[in-house]
Amino acid sequence: MAARRRFIPDFDPAHGDRPLSDALHDIVIGRWQGIRDLLSATGDDWACRTHRLRLLAHAAAGSSAAESWQISEPDNPDAAVLRAATDVVRVFHRAIAAGGGRDGDPGSGHGGGVVERARLDVAVRSCLAAAAAHPADPMPWVSMLTVARLYEDGVPRRELRRWWDEMRRRDPYNFEGHVQLLRYHSARWHGTHGRMYDFARDAAGVSPPGSPLPVLMQIARVEEFRYIAAAAQGRQVRGFDQHWKHELAIVEIRRTWQRWILGRPDAPVAPEEVGELNYLAHAACYAGLATEARELFQLLGPRAALVPWSYTGDPAEQFTRWRTQVGATS
Repeated sequence: MAARRRFIPDFDPAHGDRPLSDALHDIVIGRWQGIRDLLSATGDDWACRTHRLRLLAHAAAGSSAAESWQISEPDNPDAAVLRAATDVVRVFHRAIAAGGGRDGDPGSGHGGGVVERARLDVAVRSCLAAAAAHPADPMPWVSMLTVARLYEDGVPRRELRRWWDEMRRRDPYNFEGHVQLLRYHSARWHGTHGRMYDFARDAAGVSPPGSPLPVLMQIARVEEFRYIAAAAQGRQVRGFDQHWKHELAIVEIRRTWQRWILGRPDAPVAPEEVGELNYLAHAACYAGLATEARELFQLLGPRAALVPWSYTGDPAEQFTRWRTQVGATS
């Protein structure tokens, strides 16, 4: 009898999106043509496009690919959108280099410090130019909601609201835009736990069946965990062991399950869904909801995401252990 193959989680950030992986490789070897072809083929599938642009911007931030493309094709609106997203990633990289206690990564986070306001303003102007070049695309406004966190005193409420309204006018249920504003409202940035949860709850409540937006509640719980854990600096916090599994946390997971998982079409998991499914699987595991966790692992297969598993231990060890513990199979 053949030995059972050892399970190895796959942390590929493209989550199985082969065309995206090819474009990311093009950036590594100094080509931009693959990026152009990918974004042209993506069209106005905003969920897929936002996912792809976010990863492309992270890769392009350490190269000259975005600039080379824009110089070569100055009238290509996709080039302007990628350049703006790349500029935003770079200012977050400066925040990481500056040090400090806040999240310095537009996607998930490391420690970051203060970035000069002039640099932030340049990034915002790049986003506004991209919005003018590609009026239908929500991504420039998502990028602006992202960079808003780095302003030391936040963005004036009226201006922030305008950016939010512009994004929603183009794509009212854009997941990445909602995540960025949720983080802005978190206690780690410019708000409070209460304001963050209110935002998540309101967004979940108006989301259509099958939308991943209800998982914002689980993302908010991760954000609160990170804030409390960082403030405790290793000290024991009374009642903190119930953070993932008290009654409200369990109710929220089941509500997300009903609104999102039971409402989504019976179709293979798209690459842009993988990160959100990992948040829900993580929450179900730590809440002790084995049935829900098992089904989520079945949907995911080996596709794992570093966040949120990395916030509660070694991500590969946790993903593998929990998957075995709840009885999921390949």
